[in-house]
Amino acid sequence: MGALEAYGHVTARRGTAVVSRYGFLGNRRPRSDRVHVVIMGCGRVGAGLALALERLGHDVAVIDQSLQAFRRLGADFHGQQVRGSGFDRQVLIEAGIEQAGAFAAVSNGDNSNIISARVARETFGVAHVVARIYDPKRAAVYERLGIPTVATVPWTTDRFLRMLLPGGVEAAWRDPSGTVAVLQLPLHEGWAGRTVGDLEEHTGVRIAFIVRFGTGVLPNHNTVVQADDQVYAAAVSGTVTDVTTMAAIAPQTTN
Repeated sequence: MGALEAYGHVTARRGTAVVSRYGFLGNRRPRSDRVHVVIMGCGRVGAGLALALERLGHDVAVIDQSLQAFRRLGADFHGQQVRGSGFDRQVLIEAGIEQAGAFAAVSNGDNSNIISARVARETFGVAHVVARIYDPKRAAVYERLGIPTVATVPWTTDRFLRMLLPGGVEAAWRDPSGTVAVLQLPLHEGWAGRTVGDLEEHTGVRIAFIVRFGTGVLPNHNTVVQADDQVYAAAVSGTVTDVTTMAAIAPQTTN
């Protein structure tokens, strides 16, 4: 067999099956830069994440309870494919969790994702752990437990609003739970000369910082907005469209 040819290997164990493909990876990172990443869930997100990480030269192991799910990875995937539960210690060990630098729980179950994420963090000490959560209220709770989460519902809602409505604004930053977004406000020119406090009261946001003549400024309630300021605000996800709409409207004049 040539150096560029790949071959498959299947090992059956009690309750689990490990499916691995080994082959030459032309885009391998130097070993010092390579991260072993374990992914729990081989749906569209899990498979896409696994393939993207492998293209970047990292080592990847994917866990799923369904052998059919691994078909999403395609014939060119060279990482491990481990059949079993993502919070089963033996399954995680088979996937190389003890050497992992990162773990992602992206199955379609909130409970399974958070349990497996906590096992990866608390039992095996994985440094970088993230869980996909559908329920934004749960996401906030898990954030307080120290488990970074991606709450798909608020994130998806904002994306749809920006694509459906004209003049949508892309968030510059979003917290891992998807609850808070930081965005540049498309200010009406009439806000020049008004205070940050006025702007916050009108839009219901917290002004995070201003970029003025290329320099960042941390404003207070009495800071006066100047022409050509780039004003960045923190807003609750799901309100981004309303906030940007209000910011683009001229403020009411004061007597």
